[in-house]
Amino acid sequence: MSAAESIEDQIEVAVSNVGGIDATDVSLRPGVNVLTGRNATNRTSFLQAIMAALGSDRPSLKGDADEGFVELAFGDDTYTRSLERQNGTVSFGGDPYLTDEQAELADLFAFLLESNEARRAVGRGDDLRELIMRPIDTDEIQAQIQLLEAEKRDLDDRIDELEQFARELPGLEEQNRALADEIEALEADLADVEAELETLDADLEESQSQKDELEETFSRLRAARKELETIEYDLETERESRRELERERERLEDEYDEFTNEEFESADRLEGRIQELRERKRSLETTVSELQGVIRFNEERLEDGGIGLEADDDGDVTDQLLADTDEIVCWTCGSEVDRDRIETTLERLRSLHQDKLSERNELQRTIDDLSSRQKERREKQRRLDDLKRRLATIDTDLEAHDDRIAKLEERRDEKLDAIAELEAETERFEGADYSDVLETHRRANELELTLEQKEAQRAEVADQIADLEKRLDEREELEARREDLEAELTELRTRVDRIEREAVEAFNEHMESILAVLEYANIERIWIERRERTVREGRRTVSRSAFDLHVVRTSEEGATYEDTIDHLSESEREVTGLVFTLAGYLVHDVYDVVPFMLLDSLEAIDSERIADLVEYFEEFVDCLVVALLPEDAQALSDEHHYVTEI
Repeated sequence: MSAAESIEDQIEVAVSNVGGIDATDVSLRPGVNVLTGRNATNRTSFLQAIMAALGSDRPSLKGDADEGFVELAFGDDTYTRSLERQNGTVSFGGDPYLTDEQAELADLFAFLLESNEARRAVGRGDDLRELIMRPIDTDEIQAQIQLLEAEKRDLDDRIDELEQFARELPGLEEQNRALADEIEALEADLADVEAELETLDADLEESQSQKDELEETFSRLRAARKELETIEYDLETERESRRELERERERLEDEYDEFTNEEFESADRLEGRIQELRERKRSLETTVSELQGVIRFNEERLEDGGIGLEADDDGDVTDQLLADTDEIVCWTCGSEVDRDRIETTLERLRSLHQDKLSERNELQRTIDDLSSRQKERREKQRRLDDLKRRLATIDTDLEAHDDRIAKLEERRDEKLDAIAELEAETERFEGADYSDVLETHRRANELELTLEQKEAQRAEVADQIADLEKRLDEREELEARREDLEAELTELRTRVDRIEREAVEAFNEHMESILAVLEYANIERIWIERRERTVREGRRTVSRSAFDLHVVRTSEEGATYEDTIDHLSESEREVTGLVFTLAGYLVHDVYDVVPFMLLDSLEAIDSERIADLVEYFEEFVDCLVVALLPEDAQALSDEHHYVTEI
């Protein structure tokens, strides 16, 4: 599921062996559904069954059963969840509504039973910021930022290169025009020289064989000079390539020396430490899970009033429990104990659970730090290996260049000797009567060679211009992509800050509205202040946001003063916790994930305020299911759907 389905039809829920339920079928409707009844009537168990069908792993299997099942149907879809006890643990199967990640989000901000962690956060003084930000994978955000930053750097380099090309283009175009003018002038000069040759040839009194020999000599000389030019060009290219390789080798050797002089932790040693910490974390997670199960089990038994009681015609279980005593029957030993003692023990268990969670989170931070160092070490080792391979390749390439340079120098020397012989051969014609013809041939030869060089230069410049113009066509597309990247990076860099800010604003806004509706006598304001504080994460000191909850009261004389959370009444604390969960529900768009919200254990709030609270929450959810005592349910509207038997 990527988005919550809108609930417009009746909802059918079939349950067997979940919580305290043997088997039941219940119909719900869109809007507010009120589960009304005395304590120990399986209302909480039914809410757990809905949680199970939606995807939560927190519901419990009935104590005397090995298998349980829930089916939830609305619209054209049916969702199922099975529970099976194996070797003392309960495993879940089936096809629930939510994915595992979405279920964790719903457990925090949509399934608001008494044990809900976010709901209890206010009363326990938990880290409110950590709870709000828990669904956000900050490591993943940072990884995305690093990838986008790398892509943007590459784009910046390419765009800078194109801008450099754009600055070079006018110069190339001017060079192209200048070469065209030079070629035109050379062609005119060559035409004049060739015309002069024709005139001289017409006046020349020599045998045709002498004339052919002269022309053949100059043709061979022109070809030899052209070959020499090619050889010298190839020779300079090889030498420049060799110089570039030497510069690269020097740069890589410096980098290699830096790596070899730096001391690194062993990646294998780091892996051993990471595995050790992961084992400790897994052990802690098992402890946390077991503690959560014990807490949930005891909370359910506490709500149900212990064991060994049965309702009869003269009264229900709750009446027997609450008649004249604060004692209940212990479900472990069967003796009667004070409720306060069990609640105190439960509170200690909750505190231990929170401590273990904090220890687990600290272990995870240490594991993340070590994993980062291990990754860095392996990347450096890979770079060192790459440097070794590249340096070896460069040495091989340098030897090959030296060999080619030597061969080209040998060919150049041979060609210079050949040109010298041809030039000497032409000198024997200088003593003849046709010395003017010889000089004119030489001029023509030089003009032809210069013209070929200029035409080659112009062709090269034209190719450069065409290549630059083609590459400059990409600039607009690259700049558009860079703008998109900058927008994505801004969104990612500010996402955590934005969510924190929106969470605080949502809490403060809804807290103000609810306080106005519920009319608590001397509470002026309850609000969250977001501030920065310095904390340690592994070896680093970083700046983190913190959420401070403030309570402002009004004295009998009308003066305002700041109070502490500890002085909130149970009713005020419950309302504050629920508003905090509502803020998380809205900030994380939980309504787009699951169309249900579940409410339970509101007895600390008086019935009129419960009614106002339910109406306030109704605005934000398709299907609100709330469990209430009969006397509390009476204050709610008759238009809601009521379920009296489960």
